[in-house]
Amino acid sequence: MVTTVGMLYPGFGAEDDYPYMEELLGDGVSLPLVHTSVGVDAHEVQALLDLGKSERLLEGAESLRAARPDAVMWACTSGSFVFGWDGARRQALEVQEALGIPASSTSLAFVDAARALGLERVAVAATYPEDVSRHFVTLLGRGGIEVTQLVSHDIPTAALAGELDRNGVLELARSNDSPEAEAILIPDTALHSARWINELETALGKPVLTANQVTVWQGLRLAGALRPCEALGQLFRQTAKLAVGA
Repeated sequence: MVTTVGMLYPGFGAEDDYPYMEELLGDGVSLPLVHTSVGVDAHEVQALLDLGKSERLLEGAESLRAARPDAVMWACTSGSFVFGWDGARRQALEVQEALGIPASSTSLAFVDAARALGLERVAVAATYPEDVSRHFVTLLGRGGIEVTQLVSHDIPTAALAGELDRNGVLELARSNDSPEAEAILIPDTALHSARWINELETALGKPVLTANQVTVWQGLRLAGALRPCEALGQLFRQTAKLAVGA
């Protein structure tokens, strides 16, 4: 039996993380991806509110219907957290009601993943300008997660974030190794990260949660199909037996 988690992915950046994770997870997991439409590629609040508007998400959801997914994810951090806690939940609910299957988003997945690991205090190393990053901090706070320190790297577009290589991602993670934090969170699904999660955790000596990683984790959790995966960090190693809704 194959568990299918559909991904609504805005534009282009690090979409190749998803077939890579599908391969790592092995037989029985399918991660079909639909590119949702993008207005202006900019890490700016108004552009991100447009990126995450209902019309774009629901159009993408219809394109996923033929794949008969068991769950669907809005694979975007900034295009969900700019709507706030309640707005991000409404986004997911709209997609869920349209397709009749569980749905969530990357922002909400960060909260659920942190909770699943028992984390209360985290540091955030963000690609975005600080005014955008602050919306993520606020959403995490609504989810009961304290941000001990925020570092924003002011990368203006998703396309540019997607150009960061291994060394760039390692440098990004190391930029905010707050000693008070129990883990480092690295938002932005345009950022490549799946290939280096274990390396990041070794370098920092604590769990590292990245956007594409938590997106796949959340989708599998909602579909009732979590499984361990040594290559995808402590999140996948420690929570494989977590019940849906936990």
